[in-house]
Amino acid sequence: MAWIILLLLVMALLLLRQSLVLVLAVATAYVHLFIAKSQVEFLIQDFWFTVDREVLLSIPLFMLAGNIMSRGSIARRLIDFMQVFTSPLPGGMGIACVLSCAAFAAINGSSIVTMLAIGSIMYPALLARGYDKNYALGSVASAGTLGIIIPPSIPLILYGIMTERNIAELFVAGVGPGLLLTLMFIVYAVIINFNKERTKFSLQEAIRSFFGGAFALLLPLIMIGGIYIGWFSPTESAAVALVYALFIEFFVHREENAKEAPAGAGFGGKVMHYLGTRQMKPRHLIEVILETTKLLATLLPLLCVAGSLNTILDHSGAPKQMVEALTGQIQDRWVLMFLINVLLLIVGCLMDVGSAILILAPLLEPLAVAKGFDPIHFGIIMIANLEIGYLTPPVGLNLIVAMAAFKEPFGRICRACIPFVIIMLVWLLIVCVYPPLSLYLVGK
Repeated sequence: MAWIILLLLVMALLLLRQSLVLVLAVATAYVHLFIAKSQVEFLIQDFWFTVDREVLLSIPLFMLAGNIMSRGSIARRLIDFMQVFTSPLPGGMGIACVLSCAAFAAINGSSIVTMLAIGSIMYPALLARGYDKNYALGSVASAGTLGIIIPPSIPLILYGIMTERNIAELFVAGVGPGLLLTLMFIVYAVIINFNKERTKFSLQEAIRSFFGGAFALLLPLIMIGGIYIGWFSPTESAAVALVYALFIEFFVHREENAKEAPAGAGFGGKVMHYLGTRQMKPRHLIEVILETTKLLATLLPLLCVAGSLNTILDHSGAPKQMVEALTGQIQDRWVLMFLINVLLLIVGCLMDVGSAILILAPLLEPLAVAKGFDPIHFGIIMIANLEIGYLTPPVGLNLIVAMAAFKEPFGRICRACIPFVIIMLVWLLIVCVYPPLSLYLVGK
């Protein structure tokens, strides 16, 4: 009876359109008081135990580093480097968009930051080069999702916290699926834009862009390589990313705004100079810190409440009972995995990635492990499902942000992303049925 009342209470709050933090807080307090027969003091203690973890420091550090790099010149330099080497290829500008998103994703760990930083430059560049508007919209919105599967990834950090799995292993496991999705987006860019105009390769431009973007290109190698080799933990890699970004923006990439491209600049150079170069200044740093603090303020309360709910449910044995009941009903492991995927795809349409992980990861992971799936592999499967949710209405964050950033109707952006969603569904199937793609670099 108590569980039925809890369900009705949650449904009533959702119908009244209350915030997710309030819904979770009420549910957690109810479970503490009326189901687990606990005390309110333990609720506060659970809040503290949830946030009293060193790995949590990596989230604000990665967020701050990503915002600094998107406000500075690192994103522009990455694009400049990519387009010089891809412009002679079929669909070269589309390939440059995908590769730039992949490289920037390997620095900041956020889908939204990746899409805005790269898309604000690549979207007008693609249109100026004669690419179809639907392709341009779909490309920047979809390639931005690489930010939550290519390490470092904030959703992977959240998953590791909620399931108590090794975050470094999750990071390494995301490399293979992330590279595969990047390759699939590149193949589509070549096929759909095969007849677009190409430019000749210029060694002079290549050398210029290489030296201009060398420091930006070095950062993902340092971070991912350092985690894989064991030089530093995910939290330490976030600190390295932040210090490195500050050093590069303040002491290496010290640029003045330019209105005209230098003589001899190719198409890519002209586009970059037309859009203007950006110099990070101390007043910009204060603004970025305030923006990051606001974003963090929406995440930490959710994490506290979800962590407390997870603790009390685990103490009551409810997840274990659910696992035993469902595993007894569903004998085939692949049937269970199919149902989990369907559930996550639906949840991705209705809930943001962070909230979905905080609520569902502690419940679904034991189910998958009970049926013989590796917990690290399942973590990648869950993030892959929710990554598709960034592109599915009505709560696809990349769709909503793209609508505001590029001033296009929501329906048009949804239609533009359909081919990319189909590609990602095929990719999800491969990730599910071929565990070595995720586990080979982990050594499992």
